[in-house]
Amino acid sequence: MEATATELNKTYVDPSDRVLDPTLIESSLIERMPQPTGWRLLILPYRGKGKTEGGILLPDKIVEEGQVSTQVGYVLKAGSLAYKDTDKFPTGPWCAEKDWVMFARYAGSRFKIDGGEVRILNDDEILAKIMDPEDVLHY
Repeated sequence: MEATATELNKTYVDPSDRVLDPTLIESSLIERMPQPTGWRLLILPYRGKGKTEGGILLPDKIVEEGQVSTQVGYVLKAGSLAYKDTDKFPTGPWCAEKDWVMFARYAGSRFKIDGGEVRILNDDEILAKIMDPEDVLHY
């Protein structure tokens, strides 16, 4: 599993910035991640930058705490029943795989994998779809 940690870390453009570039996530890495069941979504939380706009490096503990309380993430996988309930979602899915989304601060189940943390959320816990995670202030 050490290779998984290395591969996941490659998805962050600059380790000091910790800015996630989802296009760098290899399909083999995603395949090895848990497949959400039912109406659940697998989300990779956005870590945010590791330094301020003024260039001050933030301690790892502060960045890690930000990841735990983040409200933004990238949809990696969707369960087979996600957004299939037409009574609950009459206008269709709220999001899809490869979308950036917002969710409640402590929503979902968090668990660690080699190289980081992922969350599993219910499909109805998505609050909004967004274009860029940097549009949402994290600090």
